[in-house]
Amino acid sequence: MIKFIGTKQVNAQPMTRGDYNVLRGWKLPGNEDGGDAGYLVEYVDGGKPNTENFDGYVSWSPKEQFENAYQTSGSLSFGHAIELLKKGNKVARTGWNGKGMWLGLVEDTYAINFVNTDNDELESYENQRYIVMKTVDEKIVPWLASQTDVLANDWCEVG
Repeated sequence: MIKFIGTKQVNAQPMTRGDYNVLRGWKLPGNEDGGDAGYLVEYVDGGKPNTENFDGYVSWSPKEQFENAYQTSGSLSFGHAIELLKKGNKVARTGWNGKGMWLGLVEDTYAINFVNTDNDELESYENQRYIVMKTVDEKIVPWLASQTDVLANDWCEVG
């Protein structure tokens, strides 16, 4: 088998294996324990719904495996925050003092033109994507992570 490492955003709620089977209208197999702790998991990033009352694909995951794979927003690593930025989300540190501050990724590519002083011709350069911060005073400024930001586990997705 090939090893995979993923980053996925899901909706989840605690639910026993037995309650999940009831939700799906299934009979619990004789060799399974209906009291096993776990989570109802809804995948919201694609896939057709496989049961009524949910917008995404749902499944059940044992408690230990789920909690080893997922963290709640507000306890995310910097790597998870970067993946959210790449998907178009805004992120922030829960420990930031300023209200309403967040980071976003500027994806727009456009040409930046400068006059070449040697020959008065325009030179054009393509812009690369970069991270910006919305500050307390409602400005958007370029942002660079500190070592504390990179090592923090208090990142969260912002509305």
